[in-house]
Amino acid sequence: MIKDYDLPYGDNFIPVSIDNHLLHVDLIQPQKLTVINKDPISLVREALSAPLGGESLINEIRPETQIAIVVNDKTRPVPNSELVMPLLQKLHEAGAQQTNIHFFVASGTHLPMAVDEIPLILGKDIPKNYPVHVHDCDQDDNLCEIGSTTRGTPVYVNRQFYDCDLKIVVGDIELHHFAGFSGGVKSAAIGLSGRSTINHNHKLLLDPNSTLGEYENNPLRQDIEEIGQLMGVHYALNAVIDENKQLVSVSFGDPKTVMRAGIQVVRRLSQIELKQPYDLVIASAGGYPKDINLYQSQKAMTHASFFCKPGGLIVLAAECREGVGSKGYLDFMENIKNPAEIFIKFANQEFSVGPHKALQIARILDRNPVYLHSLLTPELIAHLFLSPINLLSNDFTDFIRSHVPRDGRIAIIPYATACIPSFFGDHV
Repeated sequence: MIKDYDLPYGDNFIPVSIDNHLLHVDLIQPQKLTVINKDPISLVREALSAPLGGESLINEIRPETQIAIVVNDKTRPVPNSELVMPLLQKLHEAGAQQTNIHFFVASGTHLPMAVDEIPLILGKDIPKNYPVHVHDCDQDDNLCEIGSTTRGTPVYVNRQFYDCDLKIVVGDIELHHFAGFSGGVKSAAIGLSGRSTINHNHKLLLDPNSTLGEYENNPLRQDIEEIGQLMGVHYALNAVIDENKQLVSVSFGDPKTVMRAGIQVVRRLSQIELKQPYDLVIASAGGYPKDINLYQSQKAMTHASFFCKPGGLIVLAAECREGVGSKGYLDFMENIKNPAEIFIKFANQEFSVGPHKALQIARILDRNPVYLHSLLTPELIAHLFLSPINLLSNDFTDFIRSHVPRDGRIAIIPYATACIPSFFGDHV
């Protein structure tokens, strides 16, 4: 019997047809949580009125108080309009002046967004009425050094952000393939820091505890917490969103307290019981913006690999409308003849963000071959040691027949970055 499964791909879905007559096929989806109050604005207002981890400094705002609001760039599916507007209302009610509220777009090492792209993340009105600063990690004259963490990370921070009196990060809490979880101070600690800060912090991903679903014992994540403390981040307004980008929960207050509350919700959404691994995992990064480029889509490969048996195959659907997404990654891959050379070259040069993506993919390829359905050219896909595949072709049926045993197991994971096996539950 032929059954169709829809995989998010860019702004749309692509159907994948599988003859499951002789195969065991599981559709793996994030868990569903019932939200009593389904009005997102009300959820945000309730969170703002009951800050976690202490009293709200918002009540101490004066007309001259300079306020920084940090938002993520276009690579993150954060519903900023639902989060930011109630926050602005709260700030203005407390006496904040419009000209003293500054928005900062957390770029990290990503290509800074162009001015005409800002409405994509903030809508049309906010850029017209509030100053918006797009961070550039290589703009040294707008960075100031404020110390270093206990792990030796030198902290260079966006100067305009650091000079503000009240600092609030806005974003979502979700699984992260080596920081354990995104959210909290990370938007500022990584998104508004200098390249040397990010490189030093991300080098900690080589530690085995810097892994998916780990927070308290994750050295890279705890280094991020220290960076955020040195920067003086006061509050986090963080949401947990489901696969449809709808708010499930919202928390506001002390960033660490907000993180711990959000992590519990993320676990309830994401943990899937895994009785035994699969011969073939067909996954999607979750559509735009999670599949905006290969740099972001790699996260879905990591999640898919945890559901796949050693030697099993991973097929990933990721549009990658903006290409690979990292010149540093592409430059690193020049003249490399096989995945084994990636490990050697990476070990013999100084750590830097960009090439680290090659290492992460090589780790997956060392265990599982990866096939990619994408807008990237077959030549480029092959150059990166992935295999091009067309999920819409009749040949895909033949691919399954030739690569999966007759009694084999297949997992379909439309939102791979929102799913982890339940054995990650001990990483609280």
